Amino acid sequence: MVASTHWLASAAGMGILERGGNAADAAVAAGFVLQIVEPHLNGPGGEVPIIVWNEEQERTEVIGGQGSAPAAASVDAFRELGLDLVPGTGLLPAVVPGAFGAWMTLLEEHGTMSVREVLEPAIGYADNGHPLLGRASGTLKTVSPLFLEHWPTSAETWLRQGRAPEAGERFRNPVLAATYRRLIQEAESAGGDREQQIEAARRAWYCGFVAEAIGDYASSTAVMDVSGEPHRGLITAQDLADWRLPVEEPVTYDYKNYTVAKTGPWGQGPVMLQQLALLEGLGLDDVVPGSADWVHLIVETGKLAMADREAWYGDPDFTDVPMQALLSAEYTRSRQALVGDRASLELRPGRPTEAPLRMPAYPDPLRRTAAGGGSGPGAGAGEPTVDASGETRGDTCHVDVVDASGMMVSATPSGGWMQASPAIPGLGFCLSTRGQMFWLQEDLPNTLRPGARPRTTLSPSFALCDGKPWLAFGTPGGDFQDQWQILLLLNLVHSGHDLQQAIDFPAFHSDHTPSSFYPREAFPGQLAIEGRFSAEVLADLERRGHRLVMGPEWSEGRLSAVAREGGWLKAGANPRGNQGYAVGR
Repeated sequence: MVASTHWLASAAGMGILERGGNAADAAVAAGFVLQIVEPHLNGPGGEVPIIVWNEEQERTEVIGGQGSAPAAASVDAFRELGLDLVPGTGLLPAVVPGAFGAWMTLLEEHGTMSVREVLEPAIGYADNGHPLLGRASGTLKTVSPLFLEHWPTSAETWLRQGRAPEAGERFRNPVLAATYRRLIQEAESAGGDREQQIEAARRAWYCGFVAEAIGDYASSTAVMDVSGEPHRGLITAQDLADWRLPVEEPVTYDYKNYTVAKTGPWGQGPVMLQQLALLEGLGLDDVVPGSADWVHLIVETGKLAMADREAWYGDPDFTDVPMQALLSAEYTRSRQALVGDRASLELRPGRPTEAPLRMPAYPDPLRRTAAGGGSGPGAGAGEPTVDASGETRGDTCHVDVVDASGMMVSATPSGGWMQASPAIPGLGFCLSTRGQMFWLQEDLPNTLRPGARPRTTLSPSFALCDGKPWLAFGTPGGDFQDQWQILLLLNLVHSGHDLQQAIDFPAFHSDHTPSSFYPREAFPGQLAIEGRFSAEVLADLERRGHRLVMGPEWSEGRLSAVAREGGWLKAGANPRGNQGYAVGR
């Protein structure tokens, strides 16, 4: 079974399985296809955290494909440029591109196929073309003036004779296809051994022609960014050569008879675990799914968990994250007492230890508080929010795979968005701007530090049921990813839904917590909700103080999932947007 946010990626993954590949092979091939067909949502220069269950090893591991900050990236370096926030576009926010290393690690440690076999589907779509998505076309139309005036390499890569391609137009990226063919050539020059070929491809990326092209361009070219000034990048070829990809144990929490596994607190994933802990003991078993009580409890516990993310989460290699205390029963009880009948309009982090509480000084914080909820991202923010400067929020994609042996993979590729950073000459792709998630304030868990990982929003998920591997799932959506994923899990656990029903069930998300993306906006109490909820539920939520933003009937999230259940393999994908696809045999 393969489920992803684009039908061509799902089909490519399924083709790999039908040719005898396993779940790791299929996920890698699908991931590279996603870079081609959803270039506004991810790219080769981006990142991908991956959770994999290996049936032979009977364990879950996290492949931490989030690149780190360059050695020259420091608070002082940005202050010298007169900046108090890391820009959301251009070259300054670039971090080491971790996606390629993560996919190669998954292939090497868990897969069976060669570099050529997993790259060929992506090369085919880059060479021969694919129908450009409407969202991608709209994004290019928004940023084409920026490309034409300031980012000529992007105009050459993404525009066609100075214009943005139309939705459904055949779109090719021959330069990227050539980059991947050269990687295959470098791999196969190492000989016939599969592992040697994978290592050679990795060297070509991080120590060879890819790293050199990135370093040369970033150091020699000042490009316009959202600050309104042109800047060179801080990233160098040496930063790529020095980067080491971590493979880690997941953080887990037992909710009823389910064990949920997430990345460490260098990502936002543990907020779901904190929220599950908060929901236990608050009577969710007695609440009707989809009712006002249901929505209220989920939203208010989510606000508390996300507030702790703001106060405590960061790269644990550089800061002490009290994860055990944050999930402890004693701390959870103290936080449960804060959930009342009214919607909170405050950001309320807790104190799980005696360590000092360190919160960012948000720029013009929590300012959109007008009655009616302001004008925030609102419903359907699982696709990019882009302005003419290339500033982008909430764009990502996702893929899940399960094979006949029981191996399961959940991966959330993102970054390297075509609209956020200029294309690197000769490579056909651009760099991740994930560095915008760092703070330029000293002594915060997520302060910019050379070599540190930004606290990412990317959050793949995995769950066991009664100790047996059960569910791999995820969604795009920036800060909203865990809000939508917990709805899927709770729908399955509490509502008796099957997988597709749980994905289809009416959904919502809160815009309450300050965004992880430049310029860090927040909309206290704002609740984006699909139009399929009844008038009675909506009125009850407004009475409790939630500031509702109504979306269309099918507008929230882009969930996908695969499962092992009752002797069957299952898959589901989001019908919202007519783009996600689940396939199996």
